[in-house]
Amino acid sequence: MIDDPTLPFYRGSYHFDDEGLAARPTPVVKNGVLCDYLYDRSTALKDGKPPTATAAGSPSNAVPFRGCRTSISPRARRPSEILRSLKAGLFVTRMGGGQVNTATGEFVFEVDEGYWVEDGKIRHMVRDANLLGVGPEVLRSIDRVGWDIGWGIGTCGKDGQGVPVGDGQPNLAPAKDFGRRPA
Repeated sequence: MIDDPTLPFYRGSYHFDDEGLAARPTPVVKNGVLCDYLYDRSTALKDGKPPTATAAGSPSNAVPFRGCRTSISPRARRPSEILRSLKAGLFVTRMGGGQVNTATGEFVFEVDEGYWVEDGKIRHMVRDANLLGVGPEVLRSIDRVGWDIGWGIGTCGKDGQGVPVGDGQPNLAPAKDFGRRPA
């Protein structure tokens, strides 16, 4: 997983963050191991680490750090192979808004478009679904990562601010299916 604001012409990309630091990629998870955090100058000083040039906000408010172009790097698996390997679960094709408790890692996100999968086949569209969990647990559970990557655009509302962001990920699946058949 990497946060990279240097990708040109993408929402959430920039040359300098709001503290004047030159943008650079920050690997956050490498080969399944947490290797770094995102820091603004203040939090970096507290942890004795260099800032990661991820401060973004408005001049009238404190400038919090945040992800800007966060993505999971693609791997070699074929997306169709990943889908066929699912016994039961939700295949999400478009995410909606959501939120994360940064103290606990708990998250909830809307599913704008999703499909119920059984025995490797899409059965039907699912409406009014949410994804919820604990970020580190979900990341640890991933064992299948596709070669494709899709990018989404959004706005981070951290501390009441609206900052352009983007995210990307290939098709991926957990080691065990977490899905429950919808009622």
